[in-house]
Amino acid sequence: MITQIVKFDIKDEHIAQFKVLLEEDKQGAKAETGLLEMRLYQDKNEPGVFFAYERFEDQNAVDYHGAQDYTQTLLNALPEISQSAPEVMLLENTVPAPLHERNTKVINPEDDICIVFFIFKIKPSFKNKVIERFATHVEQTRSQEPGNLVFDLYSIENNDDTLVVYEHWRNESALWDIHFKQPYAAETSELLAQAVVGDMQQYMSFVKEI
Repeated sequence: MITQIVKFDIKDEHIAQFKVLLEEDKQGAKAETGLLEMRLYQDKNEPGVFFAYERFEDQNAVDYHGAQDYTQTLLNALPEISQSAPEVMLLENTVPAPLHERNTKVINPEDDICIVFFIFKIKPSFKNKVIERFATHVEQTRSQEPGNLVFDLYSIENNDDTLVVYEHWRNESALWDIHFKQPYAAETSELLAQAVVGDMQQYMSFVKEI
């Protein structure tokens, strides 16, 4: 299976056009048997920033999707409407496995879902320590916090200085008022304070699904 995140940075005057192209791509892709999941997000604080979270059966499925007219139409528009080239992150699973393999938590009608991409740069010498620390952090978050729906850590193929946390919460309070006050979160934060390049909050993208 291939999992990837694609990050787009779109010029303000082309945001509406890009959203139409994204929706056309998503609708077209529904007929693709090799596409396992496609979820599209827009940054709440930077409206021109978009993320596509995608899972494919294999490279043939990726290639097939890229060759379709609706995908080509989107790709061909990007040089004119984007601030920069899209950033494609090929994700590598860490332990424990991503929740898309075994997610049993139910979304309640009253949930005000909070979704975060925490894509952060680290000093390469800390990579293994951070991944090992998150193995415990992820497991405890999933098992002990009812307010958490998804909590996945990924490394990125051929990249030693960036890691990805993909999170879904029932609401913002579950993240800020509960999660960050847990002892295991505090322990992880202490390590990240040494490992992360710059301020951690600059890497947090709060998004809405589109």
